[in-house]
Amino acid sequence: MKVRYFLATIFLVLLSVTANAQFKNYNVKAGIQYNQLLPFSEFDAAPSFLGRAFLGFELNKTFSIEIGGGYGKYKTNDNFNVHSETATTDHEHYVSTDIIPIDARLKIAPFPSANWNPYVYFGAGLLKYTVKEVPSTVHIPEYSKLEDSWTGIVPAGIGTEIKLSKNVILDVSVGATYSFTDFLNNFLIKDFKDGYGHLGVGLSFVGGDDCNTDEDMDGLTKCREEQIGTDPENPDTDGDGCKDGDEVNIYKTNPLNKDTDGDTLNDCDEINKYNTNPLSKDTDSDKLMDNEEVNQYLTNPTDRDTDNDGLTDGDEVLIYKTNPKIADTDLGSIGDGVEVNRGTDPLNPNDDLPPAPKPKEEVKIGTVIVLEGINFASGSAEISAGSEAILEKALRSMKDNPEIIVEISGHTDSRGTRAMNMNLSKNRAESVKSWLVNNGIDASRIETEGYGPDKPIDSNDTEEGRLRNRRIEFKRIR
Repeated sequence: MKVRYFLATIFLVLLSVTANAQFKNYNVKAGIQYNQLLPFSEFDAAPSFLGRAFLGFELNKTFSIEIGGGYGKYKTNDNFNVHSETATTDHEHYVSTDIIPIDARLKIAPFPSANWNPYVYFGAGLLKYTVKEVPSTVHIPEYSKLEDSWTGIVPAGIGTEIKLSKNVILDVSVGATYSFTDFLNNFLIKDFKDGYGHLGVGLSFVGGDDCNTDEDMDGLTKCREEQIGTDPENPDTDGDGCKDGDEVNIYKTNPLNKDTDGDTLNDCDEINKYNTNPLSKDTDSDKLMDNEEVNQYLTNPTDRDTDNDGLTDGDEVLIYKTNPKIADTDLGSIGDGVEVNRGTDPLNPNDDLPPAPKPKEEVKIGTVIVLEGINFASGSAEISAGSEAILEKALRSMKDNPEIIVEISGHTDSRGTRAMNMNLSKNRAESVKSWLVNNGIDASRIETEGYGPDKPIDSNDTEEGRLRNRRIEFKRIR
């Protein structure tokens, strides 16, 4: 009856604790346990139990300290000694010992989740034991004195916590306790220490600073989530695939709206799949919304000129009606951007041929000719498809004037470092020279130079200006 009153009192005290149950970020955790014991001794085990109450204190995210104490019965069945034939009940063969353990345990829980928390523990403590009953029908010297003393103990085991509700945690554990005495059953065999295994089940109640807890482990405290309006028990309130804390602290998106910028693309898809800006409907500022580029036009939402023809994707779709994925929509050998700039129709291949040849005119020394329409892959000296017609024009001019020697110069816009642009412009001039030499022009008639961004013919502040500055020039030098 005393044990029942003791456990009932502990239970009522713990019920007064009102806090959300969680496995981390608590100040104090209190609980009660019932343990079914399996005694280890010289005698056979008999039904035994241990009631235990404890307080827990968190050290960090993985380690906590638990201090507990309890009361129980350690019972064994003496089958080692010969009993009197006058013994009439099994009860007369029992050794019954009252035990009061007090211990401290280190609990290690490295893998918590929202609803369960597996752990291992080990510890040390003291055990008060008092032998209350021995077989009355056997007269053995070892039984002549009922033991009443203290001993050291070492408990260890594994377990898990399971959240039942906001206020209650179920604790299930299994383990063993080693003692430093051989007298728990009042009988001594040298070098054999008594102990017991235990299977425990209990309830825990958590207290602490509820405002600063993060039950759903999304990187936001409960009070912060209440301030924002997110669900403190759901790490991804809007269901977009990103944790609320990441949306608030890293991406600056709205954790209550899975499509912050309203472009119909999920915020987390924009971040992880398309590499677009979840705060802007038009990441590359080409006048097409990100979702239109991804789902309708199949263009690159992070590159305003997907086909690198000098026209933005939005202008191709909305103004010129050209294909933003093909540099030469009409496949007439001249790129869309060149046609737009020179006034021909990028949807009509018939106007892509170079103008009819004019009567031969003397090319004067110092004359500069800009070869519009020679395009290169971005950041490369590789001549793009569609440049052949302009190169053919230059080839005819060189063949028609076999006496001239020319300088082919490459020019870039101002983006990138000067050293990179100087090297790139030189390499592009060399690529044009190689094409002419491969088509019959003597290499000694051509010199090359790269001027990089040093000789712009337009502003580098606009896309149109930069397009004009990226050019190849022919100049007669002798």
